[in-house]
Amino acid sequence: MAQPIPKSSYAAELRALVAEVIRMGGLAEAQVVDAVDAVVRRDVPLAQALIVRDLRLDDMQADIERRALSLIADQGPSDEDLRRAVSTMKLAMNLERCGDLARNIAKRSLVLSGSDPVLPLMSAIQRMGRLVAARLREVLDAYAAQEMDAAMAVWRRDEEVDEHYESIFRELLTLMANEPDTVAPGAHLLFIAKNLERIGDHATNIAEILHFQLTGEELSQPRPKVSLLEADRPRDTPQ
Repeated sequence: MAQPIPKSSYAAELRALVAEVIRMGGLAEAQVVDAVDAVVRRDVPLAQALIVRDLRLDDMQADIERRALSLIADQGPSDEDLRRAVSTMKLAMNLERCGDLARNIAKRSLVLSGSDPVLPLMSAIQRMGRLVAARLREVLDAYAAQEMDAAMAVWRRDEEVDEHYESIFRELLTLMANEPDTVAPGAHLLFIAKNLERIGDHATNIAEILHFQLTGEELSQPRPKVSLLEADRPRDTPQ
C-alpha cells in the first residue's frame, strides 16, 4: 500500500497546483484577447497561432486534473483542502472551455478574412471582447487572492455581457435583413458574439466555484440573468 503524502509535501503540492491553475488562467485570457484581435484586425497568422496554442491548454487541464485526483486519493485531505483540490479541477475545466471558445472564434476569423468586413459591427465585437476578457481577468485575480467579494462582483455584473450580446444579435439581424450580402459574414459574427457570451458565463462559473471553495456552500440565489434569447436554451451548448 502506498504511503500517504507527508502533510508538508501535500500542502506544497496543493499550492503548486493552485499556481498552475492561475498560470493556465493567464494563458486562457490571452487566448480570448488574441481571438478578438484576430477578428477585428483580420489577422490570419494570429488566428492560426492561437489555434495551435489551444493544445497547450488542453494538456494543462489534463495535467491539473491528474494531479488533483492524485492528491485526493493519496491522503484524505481536510474538508478545506478537499474543496481547494476539487476547485482546481473545476477551474481548469472552465478555462479549457474558454480556450476552446477562443479557438472557435479564431477559426471563424479565418473565414471572415476572405470576405468584406461587416464594419458597423466590428467595434461592437471589439467592445464585447474587451469586456469579457476583463471579466475573466478580474475573476482570476479574485481566485488568486482568494477574495470572494471581488469574485461575486464579477458574478453580479454578468448581465452586462448579456446586454452586449443581445445588442449585437439584434443589430446583426437587422443588417442581414436589409443587406443580403452580409448574411454569410453576419452569421459568423453571431456565433463569435455567442462564444464571447459563453466565455462570460465561464467567468461567473469561476466565481461560483470560489464561493463554494471558501464557504462550503453553493450559491442559493440564481444568477442575475434571464436573457430573452436564452430563456429556453440549455446551458453550455457548444457552438
